[in-house]
Amino acid sequence: MIVLMATRERLSSIDPWLEPYSTQLQQRVDYTSHLRRRVLGESSVEDFALGHLYFGLHRTDNGWVLREWAPNATQMYLVGEMTDWKELSDYKFQSIGGGKWELVLPATALTHGDSFKLRLSWPGGGGDRIPSYATYVVQDRATHDFAAQVWNPEEKYAWNEEMFTPSTEPLLIYEAHVGMATSEEKVGTYLEFIDTVLPRVKAGGYNAIQLMAVQEHPYYGSFGYHVSNFFAASSRFGTPDDLKRLVDAAHQMGIAVILDIVHSHAVKNEAEGLSRFDGTLTQYFHEGPRGNHEQWDSRTFDYGKPEVLHFLLSNCRFWLDEYHFDGFRFDGVTSMLYSHHGLGVAFGSYDDYFKDTDPDALAYLTLANELIHQVKPTAITIAEEMSGMPGIAGKIEDGGIGFDYRLNMGIPDLWIRYIKERRDEDWNMSELLHELTSHRAEERTINYAESHDQALVGDKTIMFRLADKEMYDHMMADDPDVTIERAVALHKMIRLLTAAANSGGYLNFMGNEFGHPEWIDFPREGNDWSYKYARRQWQLAIDPKLKYQWLDRFDQAMIKIISDVSGYVADPTVNDLDHVVSFVRGDYVFVFNFHPDQSFEGYGVSAPAGSYDAILSSDDAAFGGQDRVATTLSYESDGMLRVYMPARTAAVYRRRTV
Repeated sequence: MIVLMATRERLSSIDPWLEPYSTQLQQRVDYTSHLRRRVLGESSVEDFALGHLYFGLHRTDNGWVLREWAPNATQMYLVGEMTDWKELSDYKFQSIGGGKWELVLPATALTHGDSFKLRLSWPGGGGDRIPSYATYVVQDRATHDFAAQVWNPEEKYAWNEEMFTPSTEPLLIYEAHVGMATSEEKVGTYLEFIDTVLPRVKAGGYNAIQLMAVQEHPYYGSFGYHVSNFFAASSRFGTPDDLKRLVDAAHQMGIAVILDIVHSHAVKNEAEGLSRFDGTLTQYFHEGPRGNHEQWDSRTFDYGKPEVLHFLLSNCRFWLDEYHFDGFRFDGVTSMLYSHHGLGVAFGSYDDYFKDTDPDALAYLTLANELIHQVKPTAITIAEEMSGMPGIAGKIEDGGIGFDYRLNMGIPDLWIRYIKERRDEDWNMSELLHELTSHRAEERTINYAESHDQALVGDKTIMFRLADKEMYDHMMADDPDVTIERAVALHKMIRLLTAAANSGGYLNFMGNEFGHPEWIDFPREGNDWSYKYARRQWQLAIDPKLKYQWLDRFDQAMIKIISDVSGYVADPTVNDLDHVVSFVRGDYVFVFNFHPDQSFEGYGVSAPAGSYDAILSSDDAAFGGQDRVATTLSYESDGMLRVYMPARTAAVYRRRTV
């Protein structure tokens, strides 16, 4: 796949609303070209992004070589188990110019499993640091201190996969956190994930997993978003080879593996991370207040620095090459794009998209997307971007940033607002359908009703908002309860409407498909370091005595249909008074009656002429319903499909093909 860098922007011809901003869009294109020439010169982005093969620790034919970039350092030693953590002359680095340092060692100097750090001196001080390109970082259980570790097993991991091509039309993502993917009150492992979660993902019909918290982070409770070691797969969950086994196993099941990559900021920790690595605050980060993200309590990268671009682009390539990931969900893209990080800005006008932007960040993200798709043409890139920046998921050759998808981040907020602030009879079907299908002409989006964000302590999942305290006492299958009945019905309908109205893909956070109870609360001082809420109670989904099974079964049936959906929403029928909405996707007609107490007989909805079968009803007894929709009858459409719609019920009809 060849990605052509734009010379002239075409976004303003795709979206007429952008015509007044064609000059600003062209300036974006020109700035990216300028930065590319300034930093890459004549190098291709693929060759430029090979920093991980130069920096860091590497085994050579003659021994070992370790290189580091630390321009403010005056002296550097390798210290560790091999030196009894002392500074030895044989382990002293040599300055090789350009702020780079190098240490060449014989083969016997290091062994697999040795822990080590760098000991730097700089004007006025010094300190121990973990190499910036360290690929395995382990925390000592007794001291809680982190150190790099030599990972050089005698037997290299042998991949089982052949060339894997993701099936992504549409993209159906199961968002997951390996550590909390166990029912036990502990940190789960990569290998346990293979046995426990991957079969669920496969059975559920999802074609991709999105792994959170893989990049090493010192604080478990950060959900992996305060990264310290960008090239290290978190040792909390196992070894580098264990992660490779996970990716390999997923590929054998036909499941793509997307890395939740964090390039929007870095942890402030100095002993573990990049902050003040060589004694300065500006080696990787902006100077002054701009170098700090006050809300996230973290450091923000200077994307205009050649060495930072080298580091981050190499990081993208490393995860593709070394671990065979199938792409990335870039975290915090809005924060990267704007100097105000998107905080306190409503983005109510197109003017807002072209004020206070960071051209270096825009250029970096464009280069990153070019790189990723050059190295791996089948790769998937997703932007976690809430402002709706024009072109973020537009093609690079059109002057876009090049992401394949943008997360439709307004949808979860919309559902929360409806559930919290509106009576059921005040729900507006026109607004819901508009928001669920809204996207720019040049982009594809990922719909989701809730992700990990809505499950965190202090917030609530959709099921927990709907059921609240009744969830604790009335989830037995033989226990009728009005609150739970409403919660179960709306949980199914909300998820089906969100998934069916997607404009490219759908995402679910693990456990939410069956209405996992309660919140996520990682071990911390405030909860006595408990793992009680940092896990998934998988047994609930398969217990025949509980109502969770209904939601789990419905999700599987729903995803099976969504996986066959093509095109975009067409021929909508919307009646706000009746609380009815329907639309066509290919050969499928999706029908929703959100009315809290009124059912409709022979209700007409738009549908292409032909014969239809009812293939899914949220009112099916297997999903906790009352079996009021006949799934054995044939339905005829003359341009209008007439169906029975019980209150708070959704159904899917499929047109018969000759």
